[in-house]
Amino acid sequence: MQPISQARHLNMSHIRSTETTPERIIRSALHKIGFRFRKNDRRYPGTPDIVLPHFHAVIFVNGCFWHGHENCDKFRVPKTNSAFWTAKFERNKKRDQRVKENLLNDGWRVGIVWECSITGRNKKLKLQNVTEQISLWLDEEFAESYREF
Repeated sequence: MQPISQARHLNMSHIRSTETTPERIIRSALHKIGFRFRKNDRRYPGTPDIVLPHFHAVIFVNGCFWHGHENCDKFRVPKTNSAFWTAKFERNKKRDQRVKENLLNDGWRVGIVWECSITGRNKKLKLQNVTEQISLWLDEEFAESYREF
């Protein structure tokens, strides 16, 4: 059996930063209901997962663990090396906030889809609900410039 640090290193090295399962699920659902978009466009701050130029909106699909989703079952600070992880999560949150503010200041609408809102029990129903919420948010024409799903 491998020591914990080697096992964790191996597990963490296999986690992707783009093309994650939650991203693919959201993109597929939005595409099915007729939305067309760009994915992971580096021209914009934070390289949004989904860019909808027609609606002047971007969507980030955030993993609850990596982005420190508060009060979520999928987020917890690992027990080993917790000081490192706490600092990392704080840096990630600050970066996310800075990116969001930059996009909002540039006139973009910003949406955040949390992993927990589309996974787990009843995931088909959850996905349908989130997809409908995104559709309504996009059709509101700038009523809400920031929204979490």
